[in-house]
Amino acid sequence: MHSFSRTQRNRGGRETERKRDIPQTLEYSVLKQDALLLITSRMNNRPPVVHHNSRPAGYTDSPRVRSRDNLLMYDDFGEENCCSGRFLSSHSSSERQLMAPLSAVKRRQALRGPAYMFSAPSISPSEVEQRFLEAAEYGNIPELRRMLLHVSDLNVNAVDYMGQNALQLAVANEHLEVTELLLGRADLARVGDALLLAISKGYVRITEALLCHPAFRDAHRLTASPAQAEMLDDFYAYDEDGTRFSHDVTPVILAAHCQEYEIVHTLLSKGARIDPPHDYFCGCDSCNYQQQFDSFSHSRSRINAYRGLASPAYLSLSNEDPVLAALELSNELAMLANIEKEFKNDYCCLSSQCKNYVVGLLDLCRSTEEVDAILSGETDSEDSYDLPGRPSLTRLKLAIKYELKKFVAHPNCQQQLLSIWYENMPGLRQQTTAVKLLVVLAVAIGLPGLAVAYWIAPCSRMGKVMRSPFMKFVAHASSFTIFLGLLILNAADRFAGTILLPNMTHHHLPEGVNLNSDPLLLYRITTTPFTWMEIFIISWVIGMIWAEVKEIWSLGPGEYLVEPWNFLDFGMLAIFLASFSCRFSILRHADLAQTYVHTHYTTLINVTLPPEIHYFTLARIYWLPSDPQLVSEGLYAVAVVLSFSRIAYILPANESFGPLQISLGRTVKDIFKFMVIFILVFLAFMIGMFNLYSHYLGAKQNDAFTTLEESFKTLFWAIFGLSEVKSVVINNGHKFIENIGYVLYGVYNVTMVIVLLNMLIAMINSSFQEIEDDADVEWKFARAKLWFSYFEEGRTLPVPFNLVPSPKSMLGLATAIKSLLLQYVARHSEEKTETQLNQLGVGKNSGFGASISSSRYQMIMKRLIKRYIIKAQADKESDEITEGELKEIKQDISSLRYELLEEKSQNLETLDGLLRRLGEITTPSAASVALPVAPTYI
Repeated sequence: MHSFSRTQRNRGGRETERKRDIPQTLEYSVLKQDALLLITSRMNNRPPVVHHNSRPAGYTDSPRVRSRDNLLMYDDFGEENCCSGRFLSSHSSSERQLMAPLSAVKRRQALRGPAYMFSAPSISPSEVEQRFLEAAEYGNIPELRRMLLHVSDLNVNAVDYMGQNALQLAVANEHLEVTELLLGRADLARVGDALLLAISKGYVRITEALLCHPAFRDAHRLTASPAQAEMLDDFYAYDEDGTRFSHDVTPVILAAHCQEYEIVHTLLSKGARIDPPHDYFCGCDSCNYQQQFDSFSHSRSRINAYRGLASPAYLSLSNEDPVLAALELSNELAMLANIEKEFKNDYCCLSSQCKNYVVGLLDLCRSTEEVDAILSGETDSEDSYDLPGRPSLTRLKLAIKYELKKFVAHPNCQQQLLSIWYENMPGLRQQTTAVKLLVVLAVAIGLPGLAVAYWIAPCSRMGKVMRSPFMKFVAHASSFTIFLGLLILNAADRFAGTILLPNMTHHHLPEGVNLNSDPLLLYRITTTPFTWMEIFIISWVIGMIWAEVKEIWSLGPGEYLVEPWNFLDFGMLAIFLASFSCRFSILRHADLAQTYVHTHYTTLINVTLPPEIHYFTLARIYWLPSDPQLVSEGLYAVAVVLSFSRIAYILPANESFGPLQISLGRTVKDIFKFMVIFILVFLAFMIGMFNLYSHYLGAKQNDAFTTLEESFKTLFWAIFGLSEVKSVVINNGHKFIENIGYVLYGVYNVTMVIVLLNMLIAMINSSFQEIEDDADVEWKFARAKLWFSYFEEGRTLPVPFNLVPSPKSMLGLATAIKSLLLQYVARHSEEKTETQLNQLGVGKNSGFGASISSSRYQMIMKRLIKRYIIKAQADKESDEITEGELKEIKQDISSLRYELLEEKSQNLETLDGLLRRLGEITTPSAASVALPVAPTYI
C-alpha cells in the first residue's frame, strides 16, 4: 500500500501541470464525493448519505475547493493514518477501492501550488477570489452568479499564479455564459487580452460577445497595437506583461494569422484594418526611432503585419481585387526576402502563400468568364465579354512578370492561352502534328504573298488569319530561318576554299582565271563591296533593328531590359551593325583611292603610288591588324554565332526541347556564378607564376610564364590538359625556383581540375535536376512567356516586310497624332469641368457606366471568394484534431453538471421547506388526538 501511494505521488507530480486545466469528468467527481461522504460518516458513526443535494448552500463542487478540504481533513487524520494499511484495513474492500484513487488525487492536489517565480505570497488571491477564479475556470455559473450578486467587495480582476484573471480563464475554457456574466461588470480589466485569447482559439461566439463590450466601441482599440504609447495605460486593453501574444499583434492580425474567416469579417465590419508596414528603406521619424530602440522587435512587427496581410482570410475579405493584391504582395515579399536575408525564409513562405492563394482561386473557376476575370481583372466596359476581341490578360502579365509559375502553368490558364493562341484559325488546334508542319512549310514558302495580301487588305479574312498569334509565330520563325539560311549561303563560295591565297591578289592569277581585266582596278575594290547575299542580310538586320525599336517604344526601356533574350538581340544586332559599319568605312576609303587612281594614272604597271593608295593594292597578309575589314570579319563571325544561338528562343514551343532549353539557361547562370571563384583562383596563380618566371625569358625550354600573355595561355589550356609539365623547367639549374614552380603548378591543377571543375559539374547537375523535377511547370511557364510575346497587338508582318509601312500602320499613326492634339486642346477644358464637378460633389468617374463596368467583375470575384472560403473552412474542419472537440465536450459536461447540481439543490431546499411545513401542520393534530388517551395509561 505504501508503494501504491508513492506511485500515485510520483504520477501526480508528473501530471500536475497537464491535469490542472482539464476539468474533472462527471463520473470521477461523483466517485470522489461519495468517498468523502463515506469517510466522514464512518468517523462520525453515522450512516453515509449518498445524496449530493444535502450540502450547505455555500458549498461548491470545484475541484480546487475540494482539494483544499481534502487536505484539511487528511491533516486531522494524520499522514500515516491516511495512507497506512491500518486505516484502510478498518474499512470494507469497497471502501478501500474508493479511498485508493482518492489518496492519489490528494497527492496530486497537494503539489498544486503557486510557483515561486510566478506568484508572491503578498499578491496571492484570497479564499473568496480563489473560489471566484475556480468558478470562472470550470464554468460554475450558479456559484459565479451568487458571488457577483452577493459579494460586494469582490475583485473581478483578481489573478491566479499565472497572472490570469477570471475573464481570461473563462475564455480559455470556452465558457460563453460565464464570459457574458463577467462582461456585465464595468470594472473589468484586460478585455483586450481576453479578445486575443478568444481569437487564437477560434471561439467565434465568445469573440462576438467580447466585441460588444463598450471598450471596443472605438475601432482604434482593434487597430492599434498594444505597444503604441496611447495603449500602454489603457485599462481595458492588454496585459502589461504580454505573456501570450506579442505587443505588436492586434486582434485583426491575430485573426488573420489563425485563418478565422468569421472573426476577420466581424473585425473588418467594425473598422479594424492592418496597416501595411513602411518601406524597408523608409527614413521617417517613427521608423528610425523603432529601428534604433529595438531593431529586432521592429523586424518582427513587420513580419507579423505581413503575415496578416498575406493571410488568405484577410486577402479574401479586405480587398475589392484580391487577385491584384495577392500578386503585388507576393512580389513585395519576394523583394524583402532578398533585402532582409536574416528573415528570408519567413518572407519566402509568405510570398509562396500569396501565390498559392491566387492558384487556389484559379482552381475554383468553372467557366471561361471566370477565368477571364482572374486573368484580365476589371474590364473597361460591361460588354467586353461579349465582343469578339481578345481579353487584356493584365493579371497574367503581372503573374509572368513576378514569375508565378504555378499560376501561369495552371490547366485553366493554359487552356485559355491555348484558345487565344489558335485564334481565327478554327480546326487547326485539333489537327495532327504532320498537318501543322505542312501549314508551317506553306507559310514559309508563301510568306511574301501573305505579306502583300496583308498590306492590301489588313481587315480581310486573310488579314485576321495573319493577326492570329500562331500565324505571327510561324511567320516570324520562318523569317528568322530564312535569315539563318542567308548567313549560311553567304559563305557558300568558300566551302571548298578560296582561289586567292592570303599573299596573293588578283594580279597574281593567271590570265585565264583573272577575276577582272581592268589594269587600274585596286585589289581592295574586288574584296570590299557587298554581295547581293550580304545586301539581303543587311535588310534583315535593319528590319530586326526596327522591330526592336518599336518594342522598346511600346514596353519602355525598363520592361525591355528585364527580358534576358533582349540582351542577346541587342548584342547580336549591335555587332552586326558595327561589322557593316566597318565594311562601309573601308569601302568608302577604297572607293576614294580608286577614284584617285582613275584620275591620275592610266596603268598601275611600274607606278609608284602614294603609301595611303598603295595600301589598297596589298594582299591580305600585309594588311594592318587594325584594318577595318579584318575587324568587320571578326565581328561578323561573332554575330553569326549569336544569331544561331537566338534560335533557342523558339524551343519552348516544343515539349521535348523546351525543358532542355530551360536547363541550358539555368546552366549558364551557374557558370557565371562559378566564374567569380574561377577568376579569383586563376588570377592568383597567373600572377604568382608570372612573378616567379618573368626573369627567365630565354632560359626555359618554352616561353610559358615568362610573359603575362604566356602565363594566361599556359594556365588556361592546363585546365583541359593541353599544357606540358616542362613548362616549369629552367635550363640554368635554379632548382629552388623550379621546385616552387612544380609545387604551384601542381596545386593549380589539383584546385582547378579536381575541385572547381567537379564543383561546377555538381552545380550543373543540381540545376538540371531541379528543372527535371518540375519540368512540366517550368516548360508551360516558358511556353506561356513565348506565346504572350505574340499576343500583343502589332508586329504582324515579319522581318524584312515590316520595313514597308502598311495602310493600317499609317492610319494608326494618324490616329495617334490626332488623339495627342485633341488631348492637348481639351486639357484646359477638362480641368475646368473637373473643378466644377468637384464643387458639385460629383467625381469624374461617378457615372453610371463606371459603376456598371466593374459590376460584372465584382460579382464574379464575390462568387469565387465564397467558394474559396467554403472550401477553406471545409478543409479546416476535416483537419481539426478530435482532442479539442473532446475537451469542449468535457467542458460542456462540467458546466451542465454545475447547473444540474444547483437545480437539484434548489429542488431539495424546496422539498425540505415543504416537509417542514407539512410537519408543522401534522404536529398539532397528532397532539390533539393523543391527549384523551393519556389518563388511561396512567
